[in-house]
Amino acid sequence: MATVKVKLRLSSNGNMEGRIFYQIIHKRIARQIKSEILLRKDEWDSVNSVIRSSIAPDKERKAYLETAVKSIADGKKELLMIIGNYESSGTAYTSDDIIQRYISRTSENNLISFAEDTIRQLHKIGKENTAERYEIVIKSFRRFMDSDDIKLEDITQSLMISYESYMKSKGLCPNTTSFYMRGLRAIYYRAVEKSYIPFSSPFKYVYTGIGKTTKRAVSIDIIRKIKKINLEECPKLDFARDIFLFSFYTRGMSFIDIAYLKKKDLSNGILKYSRKKTGQTLTIKWEKEMQEIVDKHNTCDSEYMLPIITNQAELRKSYKSAAHAVNVNLKKVGYTLGLEIPLTTYVARHSWASIAKSKNISIATISDAMGHDSEKTTRIYLATLDTSAVDKANSLILKGL
Repeated sequence: MATVKVKLRLSSNGNMEGRIFYQIIHKRIARQIKSEILLRKDEWDSVNSVIRSSIAPDKERKAYLETAVKSIADGKKELLMIIGNYESSGTAYTSDDIIQRYISRTSENNLISFAEDTIRQLHKIGKENTAERYEIVIKSFRRFMDSDDIKLEDITQSLMISYESYMKSKGLCPNTTSFYMRGLRAIYYRAVEKSYIPFSSPFKYVYTGIGKTTKRAVSIDIIRKIKKINLEECPKLDFARDIFLFSFYTRGMSFIDIAYLKKKDLSNGILKYSRKKTGQTLTIKWEKEMQEIVDKHNTCDSEYMLPIITNQAELRKSYKSAAHAVNVNLKKVGYTLGLEIPLTTYVARHSWASIAKSKNISIATISDAMGHDSEKTTRIYLATLDTSAVDKANSLILKGL
């Protein structure tokens, strides 16, 4: 009789989350099925093959781990039921047969139904960013198809070329069409991974790259102007400016990480938090500039460090609403200062990296500071930020004329 084991495959990067998978063994032949559940090393008891939900640092992570426990149990139960059905019927079967029977339960090989099932699973395990991205992508593709669904096998190179042409006809720029194509490709290859369809390359002749965008960093002089501008009569602009500065002070901390910072994350002059995007743990020495902003925006009735998440019942909705408001108000601050680029929370992150580079701080140090998973990521990140050296060289050449 076949057996089912649950295991955690650790990431090659020790700071990243690993992925839970099911291992099916029958007649000494082992096969694997990936799950959508990502865990940190210390959250998995490899001896007993169970999640350590009791070590969760906060309610949100505990809820995620408890959902993951149920999801793992449901998956294993279904696999054992499939095996039991094969055994009771006396039908010969293989490990691959079990996998095929298991993956066919969620879809009839249709793209939309598969995507919707994937989105539900992502929401269930707390991967809201990916789920929301897929929702946007599928909504766009539905408009193009003008139909309820399409077979996965009908996703062809010619269809993708037509989809790209459709988006261009709507006036979308290459980076935007690429966003939709990359999202659709990610969904499609999830289906390939689950063996719904064989591997193919329907996206071979459409653009899926990321073109260079306008520089989104400002100089240290501009940071000083942002800090000094008097916004006392405009509380919303004042708060947005302070969030921008807090991000800059904390080595370009992303807005979502700022929003979810809790008072208990600060201890003995060290701020310790996990990046929402990667799960990587970062520590930052607490400076007086950071404390001044926290003191200014009192949150005595909340566990959060800053008053960004105000609705505990709907954390995600509260965060997204705040992110929109802060960026709208930052643009107004930038307009008041006469900045050439739209001011957003991303600009704070990019500016810290660019200024660090201009101070001859090593790429490795900048990479560690920003929580990038590799120096390659940091090099790509910095490549679009600072063209001053090239501009200086060009000026010298023109002077020679």
